Amino acid sequence: MPRVILHLDMDAFYASVEQRDNPALRGQPVIVGSSPQQRGVVCAASYEARKFGVRSAMPSSTAGKLCPHGVFIRPRMEAYRAESHEIMALVQKFAGGLIQQVSVDEAYVDVTDRFAGAGDADSMLRRALPLAREMKATIQQQRRLTASIGVAPNKLLAKLASDFQKPDGLTLVLESEKVAFLRPLPVRAIHGIGKVTEAELVRVGLKTVADLQDYPGDLRSVVGSWGPQLKRYAVGDDDRPLDLGDEVKSISAENTFHHDTDDRPTLRACLREQADDIAGKLQRRRLAAHTIQVKVRYGDFSTLTRQISVEDPMTEAREIYRLGCWLLGRERLVNRPLRLLGLGVSGLTEGELRQLVLKL
Repeated sequence: MPRVILHLDMDAFYASVEQRDNPALRGQPVIVGSSPQQRGVVCAASYEARKFGVRSAMPSSTAGKLCPHGVFIRPRMEAYRAESHEIMALVQKFAGGLIQQVSVDEAYVDVTDRFAGAGDADSMLRRALPLAREMKATIQQQRRLTASIGVAPNKLLAKLASDFQKPDGLTLVLESEKVAFLRPLPVRAIHGIGKVTEAELVRVGLKTVADLQDYPGDLRSVVGSWGPQLKRYAVGDDDRPLDLGDEVKSISAENTFHHDTDDRPTLRACLREQADDIAGKLQRRRLAAHTIQVKVRYGDFSTLTRQISVEDPMTEAREIYRLGCWLLGRERLVNRPLRLLGLGVSGLTEGELRQLVLKL
């Protein structure tokens, strides 16, 4: 049976909440994160700040150099979570229970049942456009925030469509047009392709989705057992259902030392190994993370955890390692020898598609 999937993605969510709550910030390059004079990182950036190259997870000092007139705002995570709760409650009224929230600012909605019997797949998808417009209008009227929505026959395409005309976008991908829609995109657009896989594909001349579609050989020779699935994704086929529960909530790793230690090279090597392990698990599950957490336990068994959340999801070991080191330093957690050191990620979402910039 044809499906109708909507993907809702709030526009520059953290920064948009700040601009809504403080009208003086509207139109300004807002950077949510630590001051550039402090040792900190960017959690999110408004579209005005992104024009200068500011991105989440970069050092605030770098953001300050790229955008010298940026307005730095300390993050208010409780406010963003509360706003997310209000938005998802509105979305739930449209979803009828079939909603998969994948992060604080995005969700998939399956509205197939509303349009069953309305004709072929393309007819069903076209009939969903007024519903998507109503959802966007309701969020804008009641929450004074904009959202971008993709309407498509599956999750892969709906996610891409929601990114296509940001901000405040609405994009429809028809079943009959999905192959043509995908052809000009870079291979990195495909769900689950990270930097390592992209490099392998480019190495053999596969730079665009059209190259994947036209490739005459077996992609397993390039990407291993994932080859057949990648070929299906390249032509827009994706049968993944919405995950309505029991999904992986977090991934972590920790080490207990034989002897308590505060030796920096030892701790850095431990964190680097943990970051590699976590990044590998994220890649195998085709996931990305919004939150990084460190955990320390001292010789007296007292335990502390600290975390930071960023708006753009992370998958790379170097990003996870860098933020883990930054948290240890910012919080001065290595003030005495450690019995245990742990690193973890949460706020998991699917793939790395936020890193793609699409232009018509």
